[in-house]
Amino acid sequence: MMLKLLVVDDEALARSRLRTLLGDCTAPAAVAAAEAADAVQAMKALQHESFDAVLLDIRMPGVDGMALARAIAALPQPPAVVFITAHSEHAVQAFELEAVDYLTKPVRLERLQQALQKVERLGQSPGRPATQEAEEMLIIQDRGRTERVPLAEVLYFKAELKYITVRTASRSYILDGSLSELEERYATRFMRIHRNALIARRAVRSLEKHFDPEEGEGWAVRLNGVDELLAVSRRQLSAVREAISG
Repeated sequence: MMLKLLVVDDEALARSRLRTLLGDCTAPAAVAAAEAADAVQAMKALQHESFDAVLLDIRMPGVDGMALARAIAALPQPPAVVFITAHSEHAVQAFELEAVDYLTKPVRLERLQQALQKVERLGQSPGRPATQEAEEMLIIQDRGRTERVPLAEVLYFKAELKYITVRTASRSYILDGSLSELEERYATRFMRIHRNALIARRAVRSLEKHFDPEEGEGWAVRLNGVDELLAVSRRQLSAVREAISG
Protein backbone atom coordinates (compact mmCIF):
# COMPACT_ATOMS: atom_id res chain seq x y z
CA MET A 1 0.00 0.00 0.00
CA MET A 2 1.31 3.44 -0.98
CA LEU A 3 0.13 6.23 1.32
CA LYS A 4 -0.92 9.36 -0.53
CA LEU A 5 0.05 12.50 1.38
CA LEU A 6 -0.50 16.25 1.25
CA VAL A 7 2.48 18.23 2.59
CA VAL A 8 1.58 21.65 4.02
CA ASP A 9 4.41 23.99 5.04
CA ASP A 10 5.13 27.62 4.14
CA GLU A 11 8.86 26.87 3.78
CA ALA A 12 9.88 25.34 0.44
CA LEU A 13 13.02 23.81 1.97
CA ALA A 14 10.96 22.07 4.65
CA ARG A 15 8.64 20.62 1.99
CA SER A 16 11.65 19.48 -0.03
CA ARG A 17 13.20 17.75 3.00
CA LEU A 18 9.94 15.91 3.69
CA ARG A 19 9.73 14.75 0.07
CA THR A 20 13.25 13.34 0.41
CA LEU A 21 12.42 11.55 3.67
CA LEU A 22 9.20 10.15 2.21
CA GLY A 23 11.24 8.73 -0.64
CA ASP A 24 13.23 6.74 1.92
CA CYS A 25 10.16 5.38 3.72
CA THR A 26 9.51 1.72 3.05
CA ALA A 27 7.22 0.50 5.81
CA PRO A 28 4.82 1.81 4.70
CA ALA A 29 5.77 3.44 1.42
CA ALA A 30 4.45 6.98 0.95
CA VAL A 31 4.43 9.72 -1.62
CA ALA A 32 3.91 13.48 -1.42
CA ALA A 33 1.08 13.60 -3.97
CA ALA A 34 0.60 17.35 -3.51
CA GLU A 35 2.07 20.33 -1.65
CA ALA A 36 0.67 23.53 -0.22
CA ALA A 37 2.37 26.62 1.18
CA ASP A 38 -0.65 27.82 3.18
CA ALA A 39 -4.11 26.86 4.36
CA VAL A 40 -5.90 28.22 1.29
CA GLN A 41 -3.81 26.10 -1.08
CA ALA A 42 -4.25 23.10 1.22
CA MET A 43 -8.06 23.34 1.27
CA LYS A 44 -8.15 23.66 -2.52
CA ALA A 45 -6.08 20.48 -2.83
CA LEU A 46 -8.32 18.66 -0.34
CA GLN A 47 -11.46 19.66 -2.24
CA HIS A 48 -10.15 18.26 -5.51
CA GLU A 49 -8.24 15.18 -4.36
CA SER A 50 -8.35 12.57 -1.61
CA PHE A 51 -5.37 11.90 0.66
CA ASP A 52 -4.55 9.36 3.33
CA ALA A 53 -2.92 12.00 5.52
CA VAL A 54 -1.82 15.62 5.74
CA LEU A 55 1.68 16.42 7.02
CA LEU A 56 0.93 19.79 8.55
CA ASP A 57 3.10 22.62 9.85
CA ILE A 58 1.62 24.72 12.66
CA ARG A 59 3.09 28.22 12.34
CA MET A 60 2.23 29.57 8.90
CA PRO A 61 1.23 33.03 7.59
CA GLY A 62 -2.51 33.62 7.66
CA VAL A 63 -4.51 30.65 8.92
CA ASP A 64 -2.25 28.51 11.12
CA GLY A 65 -2.02 24.73 11.21
CA MET A 66 -4.31 24.33 14.23
CA ALA A 67 -7.15 26.20 12.52
CA LEU A 68 -6.55 24.25 9.31
CA ALA A 69 -6.71 20.96 11.23
CA ARG A 70 -10.16 21.97 12.54
CA ALA A 71 -11.28 22.69 8.98
CA ILE A 72 -9.92 19.34 7.81
CA ALA A 73 -11.80 17.52 10.58
CA ALA A 74 -15.04 19.04 9.29
CA LEU A 75 -14.61 17.48 5.83
CA PRO A 76 -16.95 14.58 4.93
CA GLN A 77 -14.05 12.11 4.78
CA PRO A 78 -11.14 13.81 6.54
CA PRO A 79 -7.61 12.48 6.05
CA ALA A 80 -5.43 11.78 9.08
CA VAL A 81 -3.37 14.71 10.35
CA VAL A 82 0.27 14.50 11.38
CA PHE A 83 1.67 17.76 12.75
CA ILE A 84 5.28 18.57 11.87
CA THR A 85 6.63 21.65 13.61
CA ALA A 86 9.69 23.21 15.18
CA HIS A 87 7.67 24.00 18.31
CA SER A 88 6.92 21.33 20.92
CA GLU A 89 4.56 23.39 23.10
CA HIS A 90 1.49 22.68 20.95
CA ALA A 91 1.54 18.90 21.41
CA VAL A 92 -1.38 18.58 23.84
CA GLN A 93 -3.57 20.88 21.75
CA ALA A 94 -2.64 18.91 18.65
CA PHE A 95 -3.75 15.62 20.16
CA GLU A 96 -6.98 17.23 21.38
CA LEU A 97 -7.61 17.91 17.69
CA GLU A 98 -7.23 14.14 17.14
CA ALA A 99 -3.90 14.33 15.36
CA VAL A 100 -2.40 10.92 14.65
CA ASP A 101 1.08 12.07 15.62
CA TYR A 102 3.19 15.15 16.41
CA LEU A 103 6.73 15.36 15.06
CA THR A 104 9.28 18.06 15.81
CA LYS A 105 11.76 19.41 13.27
CA PRO A 106 14.26 18.31 12.17
CA VAL A 107 12.23 15.20 11.42
CA ARG A 108 14.03 11.87 11.67
CA LEU A 109 13.22 9.11 9.21
CA GLU A 110 12.46 6.65 12.04
CA ARG A 111 9.88 8.96 13.62
CA LEU A 112 8.29 9.75 10.27
CA GLN A 113 7.89 6.04 9.55
CA GLN A 114 6.32 5.50 12.96
CA ALA A 115 3.79 8.25 12.21
CA LEU A 116 2.99 6.75 8.81
CA GLN A 117 2.50 3.33 10.39
CA LYS A 118 -0.13 4.89 12.65
CA VAL A 119 -1.80 6.41 9.58
CA GLU A 120 -1.77 3.02 7.89
CA ARG A 121 -3.33 1.29 10.91
CA LEU A 122 -6.03 3.94 11.07
CA GLY A 123 -6.79 3.37 7.39
CA GLN A 124 -7.27 -0.34 8.06
CA SER A 125 -10.19 0.42 10.41
CA PRO A 126 -12.84 1.83 8.03
CA GLY A 127 -15.99 3.36 9.44
CA ARG A 128 -14.54 4.05 12.87
CA PRO A 129 -15.51 7.59 13.95
CA ALA A 130 -12.62 9.89 14.79
CA THR A 131 -14.32 10.94 18.02
CA GLN A 132 -14.45 7.34 19.20
CA GLU A 133 -10.74 6.99 18.44
CA ALA A 134 -10.05 10.10 20.51
CA GLU A 135 -12.14 8.88 23.46
CA GLU A 136 -10.20 5.63 23.54
CA MET A 137 -6.81 7.32 23.85
CA LEU A 138 -5.01 8.60 26.94
CA ILE A 139 -2.78 11.62 26.32
CA ILE A 140 0.32 11.18 28.47
CA GLN A 141 3.33 13.47 28.92
CA ASP A 142 6.29 11.14 29.24
CA ARG A 143 9.97 12.11 29.44
CA GLY A 144 9.56 15.32 27.49
CA ARG A 145 7.30 13.87 24.79
CA THR A 146 3.55 13.51 24.41
CA GLU A 147 2.17 10.03 23.74
CA ARG A 148 -1.25 8.65 22.87
CA VAL A 149 -1.78 5.38 24.74
CA PRO A 150 -4.77 3.27 23.60
CA LEU A 151 -7.17 2.79 26.49
CA ALA A 152 -7.71 -0.78 25.31
CA GLU A 153 -4.09 -1.55 26.24
CA VAL A 154 -4.37 -0.25 29.82
CA LEU A 155 -4.57 -3.00 32.46
CA TYR A 156 -4.81 -0.84 35.57
CA PHE A 157 -4.52 2.63 37.06
CA LYS A 158 -2.83 2.89 40.45
CA ALA A 159 -2.54 6.02 42.57
CA GLU A 160 0.96 6.48 44.01
CA LEU A 161 1.94 9.69 45.81
CA LYS A 162 0.86 12.62 43.59
CA TYR A 163 0.64 10.67 40.34
CA ILE A 164 -1.14 7.72 38.76
CA THR A 165 0.71 4.76 37.31
CA VAL A 166 -0.83 3.63 34.03
CA ARG A 167 0.14 0.01 33.35
CA THR A 168 0.01 -1.80 30.04
CA ALA A 169 1.39 -5.26 29.29
CA SER A 170 4.58 -3.75 27.88
CA ARG A 171 5.36 -0.78 30.14
CA SER A 172 4.25 1.79 32.71
CA TYR A 173 3.45 5.48 32.29
CA ILE A 174 2.92 8.33 34.74
CA LEU A 175 -0.34 10.28 34.46
CA ASP A 176 -1.30 13.48 36.24
CA GLY A 177 -4.91 13.22 37.40
CA SER A 178 -7.20 11.54 39.91
CA LEU A 179 -8.60 8.01 40.14
CA SER A 180 -12.08 9.39 40.80
CA GLU A 181 -12.09 11.24 37.48
CA LEU A 182 -10.86 8.13 35.63
CA GLU A 183 -13.42 5.95 37.39
CA GLU A 184 -16.26 8.26 36.41
CA ARG A 185 -15.08 8.65 32.81
CA TYR A 186 -14.39 4.95 32.15
CA ALA A 187 -16.87 3.27 34.48
CA THR A 188 -17.98 0.72 31.88
CA ARG A 189 -14.42 -0.46 31.24
CA PHE A 190 -12.66 -0.12 34.61
CA MET A 191 -13.70 -0.96 38.15
CA ARG A 192 -12.32 0.09 41.51
CA ILE A 193 -10.81 -2.71 43.58
CA HIS A 194 -9.12 -0.58 46.23
CA ARG A 195 -8.95 3.07 47.25
CA ASN A 196 -5.77 3.32 45.17
CA ALA A 197 -6.52 1.15 42.13
CA LEU A 198 -8.79 0.68 39.11
CA ILE A 199 -8.51 -2.40 36.91
CA ALA A 200 -9.67 -3.17 33.37
CA ARG A 201 -12.71 -5.44 33.63
CA ARG A 202 -11.67 -7.34 30.50
CA ALA A 203 -8.22 -8.14 31.96
CA VAL A 204 -9.29 -9.91 35.17
CA ARG A 205 -7.93 -13.44 35.24
CA SER A 206 -8.63 -14.59 38.79
CA LEU A 207 -9.43 -13.62 42.37
CA GLU A 208 -7.02 -15.19 44.85
CA LYS A 209 -6.38 -15.32 48.59
CA HIS A 210 -3.42 -13.13 49.39
CA PHE A 211 -1.37 -12.15 52.45
CA ASP A 212 -0.41 -8.50 52.63
CA PRO A 213 2.33 -7.51 55.15
CA GLU A 214 0.38 -4.37 56.07
CA GLU A 215 -3.24 -5.49 55.86
CA GLY A 216 -2.85 -9.19 56.70
CA GLU A 217 -4.90 -11.93 55.00
CA GLY A 218 -7.13 -10.78 52.19
CA TRP A 219 -7.82 -11.05 48.50
CA ALA A 220 -6.10 -9.92 45.33
CA VAL A 221 -6.77 -10.02 41.61
CA ARG A 222 -4.47 -11.37 38.95
CA LEU A 223 -4.65 -9.71 35.54
CA ASN A 224 -3.82 -11.07 32.12
CA GLY A 225 -0.61 -9.47 30.88
CA VAL A 226 1.16 -8.75 34.19
CA ASP A 227 2.62 -10.93 36.93
CA GLU A 228 1.86 -8.77 39.95
CA LEU A 229 -1.15 -9.22 42.21
CA LEU A 230 -3.33 -6.22 43.06
CA ALA A 231 -4.95 -6.09 46.50
CA VAL A 232 -8.75 -5.97 46.72
CA SER A 233 -10.23 -4.08 49.66
CA ARG A 234 -12.92 -5.73 51.78
CA ARG A 235 -15.30 -3.00 50.68
CA GLN A 236 -14.85 -3.85 46.98
CA LEU A 237 -14.63 -7.64 47.32
CA SER A 238 -18.26 -8.46 46.54
CA ALA A 239 -18.26 -6.20 43.46
CA VAL A 240 -15.09 -7.87 42.15
CA ARG A 241 -16.55 -11.35 42.75
CA GLU A 242 -19.69 -10.34 40.90
CA ALA A 243 -17.68 -8.95 37.96
CA ILE A 244 -15.66 -12.14 37.66
CA SER A 245 -18.66 -14.47 37.86
CA GLY A 246 -20.63 -12.30 35.44
